[in-house]
Amino acid sequence: MLLILADWLEQYVRAFSVFNYITLRAVFAALTALAIGLFFGPAVIRKLTEMKVGQAVRDDGPQTHLVKSGTPTMGGALILISIGVTTLLWADLGNRFVWAVLVVTLGFGAVGWVDDYRKVVYRDPTGLPARWKYFWQSVIGVVAAVYLAFSVPAQSNAQAWELFVQWMSNGFSIQLPQRADLIVPFFKEVAYPLGVFGFMLLSYFVIVGSSNAVNLTDGLDGLAIMPTVLVAGALGVFAYVTGNSVFAKYLFIPYIAGAGELTVFCAALVGAGLAFLWFNAYPAQVFMGDVGALALGGALGAVAVVVRQEIVLFIMGGVFVVNTLSVMLQVSYFKYTKKRFGEGRRILRMAPLHHHFEIGGWKETQVVVRFWIITMILVLAGLSTLKLR
Repeated sequence: MLLILADWLEQYVRAFSVFNYITLRAVFAALTALAIGLFFGPAVIRKLTEMKVGQAVRDDGPQTHLVKSGTPTMGGALILISIGVTTLLWADLGNRFVWAVLVVTLGFGAVGWVDDYRKVVYRDPTGLPARWKYFWQSVIGVVAAVYLAFSVPAQSNAQAWELFVQWMSNGFSIQLPQRADLIVPFFKEVAYPLGVFGFMLLSYFVIVGSSNAVNLTDGLDGLAIMPTVLVAGALGVFAYVTGNSVFAKYLFIPYIAGAGELTVFCAALVGAGLAFLWFNAYPAQVFMGDVGALALGGALGAVAVVVRQEIVLFIMGGVFVVNTLSVMLQVSYFKYTKKRFGEGRRILRMAPLHHHFEIGGWKETQVVVRFWIITMILVLAGLSTLKLR
C-alpha cells in the first residue's frame, strides 16, 4: 500500500524511489510489526482477561502448569493482526507470493481460532476434534499446494495459468522447470525433479506438517515463538537471494521471480513475534493459542516451498521436528505395547519432548532457553548452505 504511494510520490520527489528497495521495506516492516504488537499488546491482554478467555490446562500435564490455568490465550490473534497490517502496508500487493502466504497464514489462523474458541467457551482442553482440525488444514494445504505447483515455476500469474492449462490438456502430465526441483543442501547441482504431483504432495506435507509441528512445540512460555522468529528471519534471507537473479546465480540456487518480496513478510513475522515474546516470556501474560501456532507454522512452510528450501526448513526447525517425532513415537509405542502386552508403555516421561525434560528436573526457563540455543545453531547451519555447496 505504501509502496504504491511511494511510486506515485516518486514523480515529484525522487527520494521516494528508495522504497523500491526490498531491504529497506523489510526493516520498516519489522519495526512496524514490533510497534503494533508492543502498543496494542496490553490492551489485547486486558480485553482477553475481561472476556475470561483463559487457558484450560491439561489435567495429565506437568503439575507445575496448573498455576497457568486462566492465563489469557488466543494471543496469537495479535501476531496475525500485526503481520497482516504490516504486510499490507509495506509489501508489493501485486506480488502473487505475498497473497499466497497471507492466505495460508490467515487460513490456518482461522482453524486455530475455532479450536481455541471451543477450548475457551466449552472449557474443553482438546478443542476442535482432531479429525476436523486436520480436515480443514488439509483443505488449505491442498489449495496452496496446487497453486504453488504452477506459480513457483512460472515467472508471472499469466504464465502460471498457462502451465496449469497445459497440464490439464496433456492429461495431467507436464515437465516443470528445474527451479521446481527438490534442492539438496550442501551440494551445488544435486536436485531431484518432482513433477507436478510430487511438488503438490511435498508442498502439502511441508505446509501442514510445519503448522502442526509449531503447534506441538507451543507448550512452554516463549518456547515456540523465538524459534519461529529465528527460522522466519533465516527464510527471509533465503527469500531475498532467491528473488535476486544475481545472487541466485552466484549461490547456485534457483531464481524465483517475485520471491524476494517475501522478505518483507518474513520481517513482519519477526517483528510481530518479538513483540509477542515481550508478553509471552516467563511468566507468560498471554498464550499464543492454536490461532497463532497453526498460522505461524503454516507460514514458515509456505515460504520454504516458495524459496525451494524444504530440506533446509527441516534442519532449521529441528526443535519443531524433534518435538513432533517425540509425540508420534510416544503414541505409537504406547498403542503397540498396549495391544501386545495389555498395558501401554512409554518411551518418554511425557510427550512432547520439552515436557520430558521438565518432568526430569529441568526448570521451564532452562528448557526454553536451551531449545532457543539449539535453534540458533540449527539456523546458522541452515544459512551456511547458501555458501557451503
